[in-house]
Amino acid sequence: MATTLEVVLLYLIAAVLGVVGCRLLKLPPMLGYLAVGVVIGPNALAFAKDSAAMANLAEFGVVFLMFAIGLEFNLPKLKSMRTLVFGLGLTQVVLTVLGSVAGNVLLTTVSGWLGVRWDLGWEGAFVLGAAMAMSSTAIVVKLMAERLELESEHGRRVMGVLLFQDLAVVPLLVLIPALGSGGEGLATALGSALLKAVLLLALLLVGGQRVMRWWLTLVARRKSEELFMLNLLLVTLGLAWLTEHFGLSLALGAFVAGMLVAETEYKHQVEADIRPFHDVLLGLFFITIGMKLDWHPVWDHWGLVLTLTTLPVLTKAALVAALARGFRATPGVALRTGLYLAQAGEFGFVLLTLGGEHGLIDPRWQSPVLASMVLSMLATPFVILHSDRIVLRLASSDWLMQSVQLTAIAKKAIRNEAHVIICGYGRSGQNLARLLEQEHIPYMALDLDPDRVRQAAAAGQSVVFGDAARLTSLVAAGLSRASAVVISYHDTPSALKVLHLVQQHAAQVPVVVRTLDDSDLEKLRAAGATEVVPEALEGSLMLASQALALVGVPLRRVIRLVQDARYERYGLLRDYFHGADDDTASEAQQPRLRTISLPPGAVSVGRTLGLLALDGLGVHVVSVRGADGHVRAGEDDFMLSAGDTLVLSGRPEALALAEARLLTG
Repeated sequence: MATTLEVVLLYLIAAVLGVVGCRLLKLPPMLGYLAVGVVIGPNALAFAKDSAAMANLAEFGVVFLMFAIGLEFNLPKLKSMRTLVFGLGLTQVVLTVLGSVAGNVLLTTVSGWLGVRWDLGWEGAFVLGAAMAMSSTAIVVKLMAERLELESEHGRRVMGVLLFQDLAVVPLLVLIPALGSGGEGLATALGSALLKAVLLLALLLVGGQRVMRWWLTLVARRKSEELFMLNLLLVTLGLAWLTEHFGLSLALGAFVAGMLVAETEYKHQVEADIRPFHDVLLGLFFITIGMKLDWHPVWDHWGLVLTLTTLPVLTKAALVAALARGFRATPGVALRTGLYLAQAGEFGFVLLTLGGEHGLIDPRWQSPVLASMVLSMLATPFVILHSDRIVLRLASSDWLMQSVQLTAIAKKAIRNEAHVIICGYGRSGQNLARLLEQEHIPYMALDLDPDRVRQAAAAGQSVVFGDAARLTSLVAAGLSRASAVVISYHDTPSALKVLHLVQQHAAQVPVVVRTLDDSDLEKLRAAGATEVVPEALEGSLMLASQALALVGVPLRRVIRLVQDARYERYGLLRDYFHGADDDTASEAQQPRLRTISLPPGAVSVGRTLGLLALDGLGVHVVSVRGADGHVRAGEDDFMLSAGDTLVLSGRPEALALAEARLLTG
């Protein structure tokens, strides 16, 4: 019998192999967890047993997933997307569940033709419908982010539906156990569960926000990351235990905890702190789900598995597309929304497992249903990859709608010559547009937020709906006639795509890129950016200029210093003293500063910097602080003395060689 350590090591090895395999195939890691769970499970190689201890540990993955979902729910966000969330999302979930219950009779007939018996009650059909109504947030959001589609028209609709699906899990976690009571006690159990949920949620949400903010502030004042993390776990698991104690679910309490934290100023810190627990435990949960899959009934009833895979996927895609069309989406946008949401989701596994635990799903049907859900998720990356081709085949008018959109862009840009194309019309883009208007310089702005575009266009500003990362939009905006392109949003993958398109089709047009910091500066310059403006470094320049002016430095000298720093293209500012927490993979080869003090026996004492030729090693002497405390520039004719401290700039390897040359020769 394997020890606990051996079981944990087996799960870790399986998880690592699964994630590595998916990374190589460019697939979401969740699919790797499911696959290795199937392989090592008791129904395949039987390396691991589906033990209760591991299942209980994996349940915490769902707890932290619900906590993370709760962090994303706040009233302003829901209000801004209320039509998509509570209109399109609500309708999709309700109709999917009702359709599953109504289609239960049809499936019974079809299963009879396939030589199997489908004896599922309406309660079980309700659970299946609830599971099928869920889509995979983890897979879809990742793929849309990689394709730069989160702010597109179909991307906004997909996100709205996903938000409601996540929200719908909360009442479903209450309803399914109540349905398991069955018979005459169903109404009583359902009413009791709903009453408990309403009372508990009202109590927590009404006064909980103030208590949560007060408590987290009190803990944060101790300035201990360890104490803050411990209290975060205490709050999450404590509220999960409280809801379970009231006869509800662990996940419901975690969701409430996330909602309470989301209304505090500690939300972003909490998101970063909780992610390691969330990712690892959720991966363990998916491994245990994969272990439940029994290939024997799947193989015996392969026809049923294919039916359960294709029929719900096609029906769900058609339903979502029809609903999106009803909510004023164009045919192409509606079809893309349906294709992106057709698969099963991670919460579907949670609901299906919960239904099985309460006797609503016969164990012999769990494997075929699980297999169909896994297959639908495996197919999702390929469906999304070919979504444009599928849409063009099914919606012949989609190309016409895109042409109309491009025509609208070209109509506005046709009279512009030597204009500036502004990619993104947020705060930075609008500020730039105002300055251009003052100087009577024409511009054309592209943005993917329809509300912002509508309001700005109504105000007479030259902005149109369009994706700057698409060649057709840039060409329609007059790329070949433009005097400059400005990427005003901080999204490096999208900026690199825009730079690639400009270099290929209008290399003579200069491009200015906005970034948060200088981490991608060299990458953007290599891609063709004429200038890169890192906000963090520009902020430091403004801070320095204000401080210098306040302490009495003449304004002309302040301006010259700032201009000199910009002229050096931030070269000196990009170097900084690294700490232990900066030695990450992305930081390991970045330029940095290092101080080296010369002891009396150093071979460089009495020699000039020019003779040492540190420049040949790729190291620049920023300054020298003498033993008397005075700081001098590192000129070639400067002679070093014992006690001098040099500030050097360069890469880690070059700095190590320079230190050896200074001290030992």
